[in-house]
Amino acid sequence: MTRYVYRFGGGLSEGGKGDKELLGGKGANLAEMASIGLPVPPGFTISTEMCTRFYAEGKAFPDSLRAEVAEGIAHIEKVTGKRFGDAADPLLVSVRSGARVSMPGMMDTVLNLGLNEATVVGLAKASGDPRFAWDSYRRFIQMYADVVLGLDHSAFEESLELAKEDKGVHLDTELDADDWRALTGRYMELVEELWGRPFPQDAEEQLWGAIGAVFESWQSERARVYRRLNSISGDWGTAVNIQAMVFGNMGETSATGVAFTRDPSTGEHAYYGEYLINAQGEDVVAGIRTPQYLTRRAREVAGAKAASMEEALPEVYGELTKVFDSLENHYRDMQDIEFTVERGKLWMLQTRSGKRTARAALKIASDMVHEGLITQEEAILRVDPAALDQLLHPALDPDAPRNVIAKGLPASPGAACGQAVFDADTAERHAALGEAVILIRIETSPEDIHGMHAAQGILTARGGMTSHAAVVARGMGRPCVSGAGSLSINYATKVMKVGSVEVREGDTVTIDGSTGEVMLGAVPTIQPSLTGDFSGLMGWADNVRRLRVRANAETPADCRTAREFGAEGIGLCRTEHMFFDAARIINVRQMILADSEAGRRAALEKLLPEQRSDFVEIFQIMAGLPVTIRLLDPPLHEFLPHGEDEFEAVAQAAGVSVETLKRRVTELHEFNPMLGHRGCRLGITYPEIYEMQARAIFEAAVAVARDSGAAPTPEVMVPLVSTGAELKIIRALIDRTAKAVFEETGQSVDYLVGTMIELPRAALQAAVIAEDAEFFSFGTNDLTQTTLGLSRDDASRFLTQYIENGIYPRDPFVTIDADGVGELISIAAERGRSTAPGLKLGICGEHGGDAASIAFCHGIGLDYVSASPYRVPIARLAAAQAALRERAA
Repeated sequence: MTRYVYRFGGGLSEGGKGDKELLGGKGANLAEMASIGLPVPPGFTISTEMCTRFYAEGKAFPDSLRAEVAEGIAHIEKVTGKRFGDAADPLLVSVRSGARVSMPGMMDTVLNLGLNEATVVGLAKASGDPRFAWDSYRRFIQMYADVVLGLDHSAFEESLELAKEDKGVHLDTELDADDWRALTGRYMELVEELWGRPFPQDAEEQLWGAIGAVFESWQSERARVYRRLNSISGDWGTAVNIQAMVFGNMGETSATGVAFTRDPSTGEHAYYGEYLINAQGEDVVAGIRTPQYLTRRAREVAGAKAASMEEALPEVYGELTKVFDSLENHYRDMQDIEFTVERGKLWMLQTRSGKRTARAALKIASDMVHEGLITQEEAILRVDPAALDQLLHPALDPDAPRNVIAKGLPASPGAACGQAVFDADTAERHAALGEAVILIRIETSPEDIHGMHAAQGILTARGGMTSHAAVVARGMGRPCVSGAGSLSINYATKVMKVGSVEVREGDTVTIDGSTGEVMLGAVPTIQPSLTGDFSGLMGWADNVRRLRVRANAETPADCRTAREFGAEGIGLCRTEHMFFDAARIINVRQMILADSEAGRRAALEKLLPEQRSDFVEIFQIMAGLPVTIRLLDPPLHEFLPHGEDEFEAVAQAAGVSVETLKRRVTELHEFNPMLGHRGCRLGITYPEIYEMQARAIFEAAVAVARDSGAAPTPEVMVPLVSTGAELKIIRALIDRTAKAVFEETGQSVDYLVGTMIELPRAALQAAVIAEDAEFFSFGTNDLTQTTLGLSRDDASRFLTQYIENGIYPRDPFVTIDADGVGELISIAAERGRSTAPGLKLGICGEHGGDAASIAFCHGIGLDYVSASPYRVPIARLAAAQAALRERAA
């Protein structure tokens, strides 16, 4: 028979810190604290396995569990000397949740369970404090009615406020025993009015109602949302912890508090926390009363008058600090602790590894290495790679007021403030004058690239986390909020509406790309400052990782940023962004509009020196490192005008009639351009385009090698290949062009030719394609779209429901779909290397900056990942963590 109940306290501990999957984090740590002799109220944990069975069997409990729970209650009774339901001196218990990972505030708790009309009288006599007893009873009724019975919480709050108003007081602590008794009577009436039945008086009935409610809170809306946002599996379930109550509301020698062994914001090695005298735990957490500082130093820094715990309860505080040190040394990590003081006696209610900012995580990990508490390898594993985003981008001043008018997706981290503008040209014009702007678009396109670069931040009404706006913004290090569906944007009037709020061009807005918030007006930002702790951790990470880390970059500024953040080359240089430059777009359009190869070559001849200049600067910055350059990928129609107002200006600049221009636009129109005339298909039909680009690459490489002595290693990447024949044809063109350049200049450089694997057929045909490739770079953005049949710009409308229903474990555009897309990557890697054992393999999609995807890439033996410049440190750390976890497996 499966066991579901595990006891702790009173010299007994049937679990420990290694049992989090079974007992949840709270239950495992309560058992652990009890085992090392800390003062823990006795109790027992119902395992997470019971939660799974509870849902599988229609929210019912087996008889065997009832017997085990009875044994658990008997254990608490034996240790405390009290009996559950005894009218004279009742045992009261708390019923709390506890998942294997911390989900603060997401699930339910019931305190003071076991009180009724008889036991409250017994508690008053036994404690000698009627006020405490009736205060505890009213708290229990209020909490049980909310959590278990599902009654309107505000009705009870309103009654409490009326009671204080009638007495002319402001604080709960100013109400006496008679007041609480009267309020309890009103609460009883409310329960009968709202529930239709009297409040349960039987302690056993109360207990099983609370156990069921805590299990049910695992599937509450807030818990589901939290799990989705934090990639927590819905299959894990929660444990239920039932524990003898200890009371912080028994007068001036009693208290309750929450503390951290180090400052969770800064990482400073100083105790940090709050407490309240004569209160219960929810008073601190819920902000019912303003808490007081834990330490005298913190109180003095804040200029607060109320005594700190160090001053008000010095003996208990001294005992608490010893517990802090004991727990931190035992767990070898900063701890988040909940405690209660009952009439001068300290009790520990919870410990867990504390949540912390990225800056604090770095400092704590670094300090603990220097203190000899943990190793460098352990420090690497202590820092969440994704949290490094907080350090690399500006952040909003947390103390500044803000007027949030909308919320979208946190597509690119950081905060930005500026004037609202609605088109790229206006953004560029204002930026040239030194003005900060936020580019607001329904959705962005490659034509907006100059405006995106000029803007401080980008806001779109449509698109997901890997939309064009999101991908480009992350590559540029620009904050971006995408998919803010409540926005109504009118380009003609240059107005954005959100409900009754109107934002006109020139109005100031602020966006937070880390939270997705859109604010009216200016909110001050704080610039990032990287410390020695950051460089130290990165150095440790570089010493253990196998995967190389490159950057997706195509501008000199992006390349410099990438090198500063430790990139070991460029994994994706998108040449199409260079074509959208205002000075060249005319020549690009002339090339497209030409009706003969000779006309196209004439236009390309004008583009050649500018394209060569682009590559020269990139090769100089990335001297000695590989640079993967993707040949032109998007369909040609993207370079032509779309709006009626643009046709005349473009026609005049290109020297053609408006009719000719419109006809060409119509000819190039595609119903599904993502699968249309793009990528290598352009190189097959218009080989002169790829020939010009290859020439620009090799002429630039030779020039840099000649002038600097540091020869770059260009890697020419052919996009959207699906057959070996396509790559064979274009490879021959690239090799001919390289040979011609080398003969003309009398100098040569080493180079590689490869392809981007972004179609399922390419993955399956990898053995054939590898005959003409020296590297594969997996374009996981498009490979995900073509494998799953999902548009990354449109799927955000329903992906949330797919994730919540367990269809996809995570957003497949954020984390690689290991079972589908990942399987294709694995097949392509194996088949490609069967033909070419030395084939270099990497990824260059947005997944290259995602920790879980990086772990996957490490696991299947890829050589490198490539991420946007600001995600390079994230990738370096994630690659190191993947290597360490592989060693430990």
